[in-house]
This record gives sequence, C-alpha cells and structure tokens, in this order.
Amino acid sequence: MATAAASFRPLTTAAARSSSSTSFFSRRFALFHLASAVPQAQLFGIKPLQLKRMAADEVLVRSTGNIAQTSTTISQENALEWAKKDNRRLLHVVYRVGDLDKTIKFYTECLGMKLLRKRDIPEERYTNAFLGYGPEDSHFVVELTYNYGVEKYDIGTGFGHFGVAVEDVAKTVDLIKAKGGKVTREPGPVKGGKSIIAFIEDPDGYKFELLERGPTPEPLCQVMLRVGDLDRSIEFYKKAFGMDLLRKRDNPEYKLVSSNASLCMFKSDMHTYV
Repeated sequence: MATAAASFRPLTTAAARSSSSTSFFSRRFALFHLASAVPQAQLFGIKPLQLKRMAADEVLVRSTGNIAQTSTTISQENALEWAKKDNRRLLHVVYRVGDLDKTIKFYTECLGMKLLRKRDIPEERYTNAFLGYGPEDSHFVVELTYNYGVEKYDIGTGFGHFGVAVEDVAKTVDLIKAKGGKVTREPGPVKGGKSIIAFIEDPDGYKFELLERGPTPEPLCQVMLRVGDLDRSIEFYKKAFGMDLLRKRDNPEYKLVSSNASLCMFKSDMHTYV
C-alpha cells in the first residue's frame, strides 16, 4: 500500500503545469495548485496593468481550446511573492487512485463531473485524468493520478473530504447507491441546523460531502483538511496565499475547532474553501 503524500505549490507558468515528476514542483506530490495567472483578470477585480506591476514583468495570456496557458518571464524567486499579492483561486486538487477508469466512471455518472482531458506518461509509468464541472481556466478541477501497478493507497488522517453542491441530496444518494457506491451518512439536516447533507466515499475511499443547494456555477465548493495548529494554519493561508477567513466555529462535543478560509473567485457568491 502506498502513501498518498501531498503539499501546496504555486503554479507559475505553463511549463510548470506540464512538468514531469522529476522536477522541483512534482505534480504527483501536490494536493493543491494555486493559479497565478488566468485569462479572466477582470473577474477578480484586478486590472491587467496591476498584474504586470505585481510580477514586475509582462504577462502574456493565450487560450488553447478551453485550457489557459501562460507565458511569463517571472523568476522563481519572486513567484511566491507574486502569489501572495495576487488573490486568485485554487486551480486543482491532485490525488492518486488505484483504478482510474472506475473512478472516472463514478465521478461522471454519480457526481455529474465531466472528463476534461486525459494523458498517459508511459516513460514515468503514470496516467492523469482531469475532471470537473467546467473548463480548467475558470473552475476548480480534480486531477486523478494512476501510478502503474499501484492499486491501493493509505489516505492518512490529514485529508477530510471534498464538498459538492447538489440540488437534491436524496436523489443523488439514491443514484450513488444504484451504482454500487458507498454512503457513510444518509441524507438529513446537519445537527442544530436545516441544511441537508450526506456523506459518500468514492472507489478509493476519498470522502465527499453532498450539500443541498440551489444551482451554482461551481459545485465542487469545499475542501476539508485537518491541521495540528489551527491559528498557525490560518495565518499561513492568509499570508502566503491571500485567503480570507470567513468564519470559525468551536465544536466541543466533537472535540474539534473548524474554520473556513477562502480564496474569492467571485466576491459575491463563489468560493473555494479550505
């Protein structure tokens, strides 16, 4: 059984996005990628000229199909500083699976995701599949990695779950059951509230929370992580990635404290939570 290690990294160039596992920024060991350049700068309230000043270099953005590509002369040493000043969004989440086709089928048929692209790297013995609810240049995307010959991973205790917004939790759960999926919490209101939720697991044991909400442009809306020092983690995400602390709550009956930090994509109603 292999360990599903993970870490943050800023995504700075198109070359970094397509880098191999032997590079400094190894995509197979990254859980989240932070986008530092996307074509819809105006949507974030940031003017193109401001982006140039932040990077101290001219940034040229072009689009190929529905995948954003970036050409920039930004150096490695000021890449993190640029990311700190550039309030953007989490680009995608990367994790390993034991049966790529089975997982793709589960995400597309049960959770309504779309297979955006797939690539095989035989010389490095792994295959990637990118899934989500919209184009990569404007949506949070799941990047699945299948390493040849590895069928099972130890997920560990740091990862909690993903949150997916659906219009009818009960109907979605019925579909998942019909497809042979695992439901770990039946649909029902949260404790002390009215929001309807349910919990499920994908074929590899990664947990998903289904949240009953109205139509949304970004159904893949939350990521829950467990940390050893909440205040230290909050400060890290705020200072390193420019996230905002939305709320913080204490649950003494469960012996835990949780918080929601956000990188705002659209300030009104669209966030990616950590």
